[in-house]
Amino acid sequence: MVFNTGAALLDAIVLAIVSKEQDGTYGYKITQDVRSVLDVSESTLYPVLRRLQKDECLETYDMAYEGRNRRYYKLTEKGSAQLNLYKVEWKNYSSKISRLFEGGIDL
Repeated sequence: MVFNTGAALLDAIVLAIVSKEQDGTYGYKITQDVRSVLDVSESTLYPVLRRLQKDECLETYDMAYEGRNRRYYKLTEKGSAQLNLYKVEWKNYSSKISRLFEGGIDL
């Protein structure tokens, strides 16, 4: 991707991905899902997960999988509210950019 990805956009994408799984999803799968739309590294995403957890947008739990613990992330009520805010902001932002690119906004 040519455009720089800011922290808020990464947060919004991670929250959107986690929101799709009612029982939560694990870190590696989140990473793969994000990478399907953005070119980011795991080392970029794990701090995002930790920050969202610290901000109480995500909660975690561990579950055994093939003899190891796998950490799952689940959206909290606060995370759901934040995701809804991001959706509204994204719709407004992307609409303005699209209109600008299409010549519909006078500067």
